[in-house]
Amino acid sequence: MIYTRKLHLLIALLLVVQITVAQSRQISAAGLEDKIYASWLGQLIGNIYGLPHENAYIDQAGPDNFPYGYGRNLGRLKELEGAYSDDDTDFEYIYLLQMEKYGVEPTYEQLSEAWKYHVRDKVWLANRAALGLMHTHLTPPATGWKAYNPHWFQIDPQLINEIWALTSPGMPAYAAGKSDWAARISNDDWGTEPAVFYGAMYSAAFFENEVQALIDTGYQYLPENGRFRKAIDDMRALYARYPDNWQEARRELCRKYYYQEPEDTRTIWNSILNGSCAVLAMLYGGGDFQRTLDLACAMGFDADNQAATLCGLFGVMNGTKGLPAGLLFPVAEWTLPFNDSYKNITRYDIPDGKIRDIAARTAALAGKIILKNGGSLKNHTYTIPAHTRFHPPLEFTRAPLPPMHAGEPIHYALPVSGTTGHWELRGRLPEGLQFGEGTLRGQTGETGRFPLEISLTSSGISHTQTVNLIIRPENLAFSAAEILTNAPQTNKQVRDSMWYSYGESLYAAEAEVIRDGKTRGPRSVYYTILHDLPYPKIDYFGYRWEEEQPIGHLGFHIGSIEENGGWYSSLTVQYRNEDGYWVNAEDISIQPPLSHPEDIFRQPHFIEYFISFKPIKTKAVRIIGDATRHEHWHRNSQKVSPFVSITELSVYSPFYE
Repeated sequence: MIYTRKLHLLIALLLVVQITVAQSRQISAAGLEDKIYASWLGQLIGNIYGLPHENAYIDQAGPDNFPYGYGRNLGRLKELEGAYSDDDTDFEYIYLLQMEKYGVEPTYEQLSEAWKYHVRDKVWLANRAALGLMHTHLTPPATGWKAYNPHWFQIDPQLINEIWALTSPGMPAYAAGKSDWAARISNDDWGTEPAVFYGAMYSAAFFENEVQALIDTGYQYLPENGRFRKAIDDMRALYARYPDNWQEARRELCRKYYYQEPEDTRTIWNSILNGSCAVLAMLYGGGDFQRTLDLACAMGFDADNQAATLCGLFGVMNGTKGLPAGLLFPVAEWTLPFNDSYKNITRYDIPDGKIRDIAARTAALAGKIILKNGGSLKNHTYTIPAHTRFHPPLEFTRAPLPPMHAGEPIHYALPVSGTTGHWELRGRLPEGLQFGEGTLRGQTGETGRFPLEISLTSSGISHTQTVNLIIRPENLAFSAAEILTNAPQTNKQVRDSMWYSYGESLYAAEAEVIRDGKTRGPRSVYYTILHDLPYPKIDYFGYRWEEEQPIGHLGFHIGSIEENGGWYSSLTVQYRNEDGYWVNAEDISIQPPLSHPEDIFRQPHFIEYFISFKPIKTKAVRIIGDATRHEHWHRNSQKVSPFVSITELSVYSPFYE
C-alpha cells in the first residue's frame, strides 16, 4: 500500500513537471536576438526581391526560371547604399517606436496618433481608408469596420503586423490575439484571419522549423468555421493532388479564389487569395528559403507581401545562418548584410537606422513582453510562458453614433475595446431613454442635442468619453416632390472605364438612391460622373417640396472614395428664397469638418457630415460645392470628370439645444 501511494505521488510529480515544461520554453538572449535579426533581414530580402513581381502575374503564374534575383531593384540597393523602406517594413518600424514610447502594449489611440503623424502618402486600400477615418476622429477598430471601411477584406494587415509576433516568441496564443487586435485597425471579419495565421506561425517558429508543423500551428488559432481555415484545407488538398506541379495548383487556386470570388470582394489584393498563395509557396518550397521566396513571387497577385512575410518567417525559423549570403550581400563591397543600413523613403519623420540596432531594440521589447507575462531571465536565458494570452487595453472606440429619430426604438451599445467595468453617465438623457452597462435604449419623443459624459472604470482606471447625442425629427427628404441635382444619372460607361477597387454591385446608376434610406451595401453609392472631360465642375444635391418647409439641418452621407476623386473640396448650403433665387444659408457648421479637401490620403469613406445652419423656411434646399478630381496612374482615370460620391442626403426641421 505504501509503495502504491509513493508510485502515485511520483506519477503526479512527473505530470506536474511535464505540464510545466509544456507551458514554458527556454531560449538564450543571444539566440532570441539572432532570430529577430534574421527576421528583419528576411523581410527586407523578400520585400525588395519581390517588388518587381508585385501584381505582375494574375491570369498566369510567374515563369519558373528561378532564381529571379533582385532585378531592377539591385540598382536601387546600390543607389541607397543599403536596404530601404516599403509598406512591408515601415509600419513595423513605426510600431516599434510606439512600443518604445508607450510600452509593449500600446493602445489603439496611441497607434492612431502615430499613423496620423507618420503616414502621409504611399498607403493604399484598407490602410488608406483607415487613415482617412482616423483623420475624421474615428479610432480603431471602427477604422476597420465594414460599415466605414469598404476595403475591410483586403491584404493590408498581413504585411504590417509581423512585429507583434516577433516580439512574443514562443507565445502563439498571445501573438495570434495581438495580431488580430492590430489587424482590426484596418480590417474586419475574415479579413483579419491571415494576419492571425502568420502571427501564430511567427511566434511558434522560434522553437519550430518544420513547415507543416508551423502551418498546423497557424491553423489552430483560426476560427473553427473561418474562411481562411477552409482555404488552407484547399491548399493542402491541391498540394496532395499535384505534388510535383505547383503551376496546376496555382491555376486552381486562381480559379476558386479569384475568378469565382463573389463580386464584392473580388480583387487581386483579397486577403484570402494572397494568404492562400503564401500557403502554397510554403508547401511547394519544402522549407528551402530560396525556392519558397521564388515561389512566393511566382504565385503572383500582391506577391512582394507574401515574399516579405515568408522570408521573415524563415528568418525566425533558421536564424541568420539560414539566410543565403548572396541575398544579404547583393553588392560585392558590402561587409555587413545590406550594408547594415535601412533608409526611410516612405514615412514622414521616421529616422534611418542600422538594421542590427533595429533588431536589438526589437529583441529588447520581446524580453519585456516575456517578463511582463510571467516569464523570467536567468543566466542570459529566457524562460517563456508559452500559453499566455493577449488582453487588449481597455479604451473607448470613437465611432459615429447611428442616426436616431424621435418616436423610433433606440438600442445602441457604446463600443469599447478590452474588458469592461463600471459605467457612469453625466448629463440629461431625453425623456424615455435609459443608459446602463454601456447601452442606450428606449424611445423618446424629444428632439435635439444632448451632450453626455460617459465614464468607464476598470481595475481602478477610469476612461471618459464625451458623446454628442442627437435625436432627430422625421426625414423630410421622403416627402419631397423632386430631387434636385446637376447629375441625375451617372455616365456608367465613363465610370466603368476608370480604375476602381470595389465590386461593381456597390454603385447605383441614378441619383434617386440618395433618399432610399440605404447608406451602404449593393446599389447604395452614387457617383456624379458625367463625362470624360477633366474640367472643373460644381455638383449639387437637394430637394423641392410643394409646400414651404422649416429646415435647420442636413445629413450628407458620403459614399466610397476613389483615388482620383469622390468628395467635395468646398461645400455650402443654399435655399430658394421667395423670389425664386438661390441664396446661401447663414451660420453653417459641418461636423465633422471637411477633412483637408486637397489631401487624398485624409478622405474618409461612408461618413455622415451633419450640417446645421440658421433655420429657414423654403420650398427647396441643396448642398453645393466643388467636386474633386486628382491625378492618377491609370490612363482612363485621368480622363474622368470631377465627381462626388454620395449615398444619402437627409433633411430635418430645426431643433434646439
